Amino acid sequence: MSRVTKPVAIPSGIEISQNGQEISVKGSKGQLQMNLNSAVTMTLEDGNASFAPVNTSDKNSDAIIGTMKSIVTNMMKGVSEGFEKKLTLIGVGYRAKAQGNKVDLSLGFSHPVEHELPEGITAETPSQTEIIIRGIDKQKVGQVAADIRAYRPPEPYKGKGVRYTDEYVVRKEAKKK
Repeated sequence: MSRVTKPVAIPSGIEISQNGQEISVKGSKGQLQMNLNSAVTMTLEDGNASFAPVNTSDKNSDAIIGTMKSIVTNMMKGVSEGFEKKLTLIGVGYRAKAQGNKVDLSLGFSHPVEHELPEGITAETPSQTEIIIRGIDKQKVGQVAADIRAYRPPEPYKGKGVRYTDEYVVRKEAKKK
């Protein structure tokens, strides 16, 4: 049996409902919805979710099935545990402060940067140089972290900028005289 066609076990405390091609996953932290790709069918039985291709002659069906299976698995993890990304600000005078649904950033520009958070995403700043972004939607959490990092990505000479906490920046050697 292929790993792609292996059914996904639905953990206790999570409800999955299907209305045509629309899937809804409900858990303790909230509810997520998505539309299933038209090339894939999903069946719910015995506490498992199984994915199968609509057209077996399609060469890309395994890739699409794997993607949909991964997205549904991430939805189940999101509504039960949630996702988080940690960012670190490195540089003199670089600061962050979370206020409600926005993050105020001081990144060495002549003006402060305000980043508005989308619905369902929260940010906290345990210190002035750390940002923790949390939410139930993995894609949104990753996109918000990437947007904040894009204001001042780490540069290769001094390593200054906004980086993921577990990110390693390859440093370059300065010019020789």
